[in-house]
Amino acid sequence: MSTIEHFEYVFLGGGKGGKTLAMELAQAGHKVAVIERGMIGGSCINIACIPTKTLIQSARIEHIRHQHDGPATDMAQIAARVKGVVDGMVEINLKAFHDSGFELVLGTGRFVGPRRLEVKTNGGGLRLIEGEHAFINTGTTAAIPDVPGLKAANPLTHVEALVLTTLPDSLIVLGGGYIGLEMAQAFHRLGSKVTVIQDAPRVAMREDEEVSEAIETALKEDGIDIRTHAKPVTVTGTSGDSVSVALQDGSTVSASHILVAAGRTPVTADIGLDAAGVEVDARGFIKTDERLATTAERTWAIGEVAGTPMFTHASFDDYRVLRSQLAGGNMTTRNRIIPYALFIEPELGRIGLGEADAKARGIAVRVAKLPMAAVPRARTNGATKGFMKMLIDTESDRILGFAMLGTNAGDVVTAVQMAMLGGLPYTAVRDAIIAHPLISEGLNILLAKVPQRSSQ
Repeated sequence: MSTIEHFEYVFLGGGKGGKTLAMELAQAGHKVAVIERGMIGGSCINIACIPTKTLIQSARIEHIRHQHDGPATDMAQIAARVKGVVDGMVEINLKAFHDSGFELVLGTGRFVGPRRLEVKTNGGGLRLIEGEHAFINTGTTAAIPDVPGLKAANPLTHVEALVLTTLPDSLIVLGGGYIGLEMAQAFHRLGSKVTVIQDAPRVAMREDEEVSEAIETALKEDGIDIRTHAKPVTVTGTSGDSVSVALQDGSTVSASHILVAAGRTPVTADIGLDAAGVEVDARGFIKTDERLATTAERTWAIGEVAGTPMFTHASFDDYRVLRSQLAGGNMTTRNRIIPYALFIEPELGRIGLGEADAKARGIAVRVAKLPMAAVPRARTNGATKGFMKMLIDTESDRILGFAMLGTNAGDVVTAVQMAMLGGLPYTAVRDAIIAHPLISEGLNILLAKVPQRSSQ
């Protein structure tokens, strides 16, 4: 039997929130272990945010080149560029891990008791590691829908798509959410013929209907075939050779490759949560309270596996919550406002409530909307697709939400976020002197359109 190794803090998984907390604790002199299968720095750096945005930027460049009769896409060169960016960031993270002083244990961990883990190391050994506090930071993986023939077709996920060295002649994307839309536009711009199959009534279902419709229109104008209300019935063939998807309406879509982007599954199976005393919900996500505490004593969950919104910046905020909790503070996940962006063109950025959210909650709002064509910088850039929309409380001048589909949307959302965090009325943003001509100057124009309060 292996000797039990004792640590103050043990982390299962090295995602954004967990690795940040682990480094800080180790730098403060605590004895810390991080158990990681091998993705140094977490999924964001290795298989998600960083490599996908590198691919998207490469596709943007290729799209411009193709418009000027440039040579065909060199997919091997693009894959090498993606790998180079990832390798550089992994190296930076590995050095930071070493400098922090925590012990990095490369292997597969499984709870065998409360805060005690058995680790099969990548070198073939076996270790027993126990912590006074345990943190579960295992993340999620791409879900493969239970469609007959789909698993046998060996579909791509975004992970495999990032390392392709040969460009698919044609590509079916199952799923019209964020990952599916980003991958669809990227591969279309690289030169693949792309079809998006979305079971739901529209793409980007979490957005207001007018936003979803504008996204769909823009992508169709780009040349992407989008099928909504399209339920896959069977899949035949093999991705990479020839694959066909039969739809419930009797039609069939065929391509050389198929990519699945139909949601995420938490990594909670087969890691011994029962032995740890940690409960999961009906979807398999770990149950936590607003302090990120699980049902087990001194055991916490971080990031996507805890049901935190699936963004790196949200996981980083989990780190802040846990740092506060460990120090006796009172920071929680309650009422936090998390912005996000969809990296297509035109870009989508959003924070706070949408109109559908407000209606569902019975919140009365005033709405201001501005087409991007009314923003001077959008005209100079030739990027007039999309619009800005802001929701203002009916009884006050408080900003409740903002959505923008247009160039630099994510950065403009940050400006609105600062106003919301500062509790500023929309009039403060309306009357701010914003440099001309910036895209964010559109906020001045947009907020001049807010209807007055009925009591005024």
